Parts: sequence; structure tokens; C-alpha cells
Amino acid sequence: MSRFSARGIWRALGPGLITGAADDDPSGIATYSQAGAQFGFTLTWTLFLTLPFMAAIQIISAVIGWHTRQGLARNIAKVLPAWVLYPLIASLLVANTINIAADLAAMGEALRLVVGGSALVFAAIFGVICLVAEVLIPYHRYAGILKFMTLVLLFYVAAAFTVHIPWGEVIRATVTPKLDLNRDMILMVVAVFGTTISPYLFFWQASQEAEESRMSLRKLYSEEPKPVKNAFRTISIDTWVGMFFSNLIAFFIIVTTAATLHSSGITHIDTAAQAAEALRPVGGPFAFALFALGIIGTGMLAVPVLAGSAAYAVAEVFKLRGSLELPASRAIGFYAIVAAATLGGAALLVTKIDPIAMLFWTAVINGIVAVPIMIATMLVVSSKRETRLNLPRWLMVLGWLSAALMAVAVILLIWSSL
Repeated sequence: MSRFSARGIWRALGPGLITGAADDDPSGIATYSQAGAQFGFTLTWTLFLTLPFMAAIQIISAVIGWHTRQGLARNIAKVLPAWVLYPLIASLLVANTINIAADLAAMGEALRLVVGGSALVFAAIFGVICLVAEVLIPYHRYAGILKFMTLVLLFYVAAAFTVHIPWGEVIRATVTPKLDLNRDMILMVVAVFGTTISPYLFFWQASQEAEESRMSLRKLYSEEPKPVKNAFRTISIDTWVGMFFSNLIAFFIIVTTAATLHSSGITHIDTAAQAAEALRPVGGPFAFALFALGIIGTGMLAVPVLAGSAAYAVAEVFKLRGSLELPASRAIGFYAIVAAATLGGAALLVTKIDPIAMLFWTAVINGIVAVPIMIATMLVVSSKRETRLNLPRWLMVLGWLSAALMAVAVILLIWSSL
């Protein structure tokens, strides 16, 4: 019975749960809120459609990291030429930095709504806190902190139950998909896909699994054939739970904003903070407070993931020593990239760049970059060099289909923009 205790289950969860929770960052919350406000319950089905594809590519990335004890960028470098790899990693760094800026801005604005004061100052403070924690706390402790922080996402579940929701209508919209081929709906579907399946998540989970594999507890698995299967099972369960948790939270965000904002005639939301503010008069102060606090909490989780994934990718490509387990003195280049991404994002806040423009271009860059990265990831596990991974056929099929899904999303994005 102890094997199935709540504590045992919690200890078994790790990189997959953290990665899934980080997907619901303030930028994602803004996208899901706009989907609910603009289209009501119509797009709830998209989150269940993306779930198997999202989980498949994350499991594949995680298995690559665990078995090779190297991050995804180092493995992709084996199958892509440098002239293709370098622009992809540079695009990832740019997209992550812009995403950090948008997330910090949303966090600062959310705290301003709750306590008053300067949103810019709050955003800068959040950026410094995330950077200091990532530099000073070793990975094995920091991972536990990040895992605990995933619980803040339950605020969105709680917020949904503070307002009246017609669950019959929600269920009908979810199980009977509806898609009108108009520009606004196609653009929103593409935005949901791009927000849900983001390339920085591939790099982060692969690097986290590599960190776990290098630690003494996980090294035991690589010494005997039998535990390797247990490792794959553990990674799969952890990732499925994390991705399901991520999409479930996104589902509740859409449902909450649809039941309150859309029903009240509010059909346009630009930021996550605006969604929280709009909830105040129609959802009540409690729903507003939960929504605002959730933005802050998930931002504290997502900013380190964004900065860390960029640092892992760049360090691996240029063969720099990089690990969150190492002190800063032994991985100066790695932590310099973490600092540059975090502080660069904070610096963008003082410019006159529109936060909505930042979110849009982040989604565009992520969507475009995701396709070749996903194809390269599948080439890694399909190559003779990595046949020892021996992944199930169903997982390989889902992996290729996820790449195809993102390719279609990018084509639709370009078409709808033109």
C-alpha cells in the first residue's frame, strides 16, 4: 500500500510535472483567457486534442536526455549541420528572452492590481529573485522548490468553482468540436497550439532528465537492463501526469473566462493581468485574487524554466560546462546565459515595445522554430546511433504526428496573417 501513498506518488513526479506546469506561464494564461473571452467554451476541445501529441514529444525529449545524460541541443547537433543548428538555438534564445519579458510584465501588473504600487518595480524584483534562486540553489534542491510551486496552478481550478458554470454546455463544446474557418478562430487555434507545444519545454525536460540521470540515485538504472524499462515507465507516467495537469489547468482558465467575461460581453483580453482585472466585477473579489496570485506563482515557475532552457541549449551547442547542480564558479558561461536571458527580459520592460507585440512575436518564433526542432528530435531517436533507446512504435508515430501538427499550425498562422 505504501507504494501508492500520496507521498510516494508525489516523490515519483518530477521533470514532467514541472515542465507541464511551466507551460501555463503568464503568456499562456493570456492566450487561454483570450480564447475563453472571445469564443466562450467553443475551443475547450483543443486542449484534449493537443494532449497526446504534447506528451509524446516531451516523453521522447525526456528519454533522450535520460539515456544520453546530455541535453537535447547536444543530441540534435549530431543530426543537424551547424548552419542550421545555430540559427535555431539563437531563435530559441531570442524567443525565451522576449517571453521572460512578457511574463515579468504580467507578474508585476498582477501584483500591482492586488497591493498597488509600481508594476515595473515589482517585475524587476521578480526577475532578480528568479535569477538569484537559479544561481545559488543547487539543482536537487531547486527542482523540489519548482515542483512545490506547481501547486499554485490549482488557484485556477479554485477560481472556476467560485463562479457559476453551465457544465452541460462545457461538456457539449468539449466532446463535439466546432471549428469555423474564419481568420480569428484559426488564429486563436494556432495560438493555443503554439502556446501548448513550445520548444523551450523540450530542451528543459531533456536537460532535467539528464541532470537526474547524472545523480547517483538515477545512475543505478543505467547499470542493469531491467531497471531501464522502469525508468521509461517512470518518465512516461511523470510526463503524462505533467502534461495532463498542464492542459487541465488551461481548460479551467478557458472555462472560467468564458463563464464570466464572454457571458458578460467582454470578448477581448490582451494580457493575463487584464483577465484578472476583468474578473473582479463579474467573478467577485475572490476569483480575481485567485487568478492574480496564480499569475504571480506560475510566473515564478516559468521564468527560471525559460532562462534555464535557453542556457542549457546554448551551453550544449558551444560545449560549455553547464548544470544547475554546479556552483556558479564552475559554470560561469552557463550562468552568464541564465543571467543574460533573465536580465535581458527585465530590460525589455523599460522599452516602449508593446507587451502584446512581444507575446505575438514570441508565439510566431516558437511556432516556426518548433517544427525543425521536433523533426530533428525525431531524427535523433530514429538514427542508428540512438536505436538502443528502443522506443515503442506508438510513441514514434505520435512524435512524428506532433511535428506534422505544428507544421500545419505554422502554415495556418502564415496563411491567416497574409
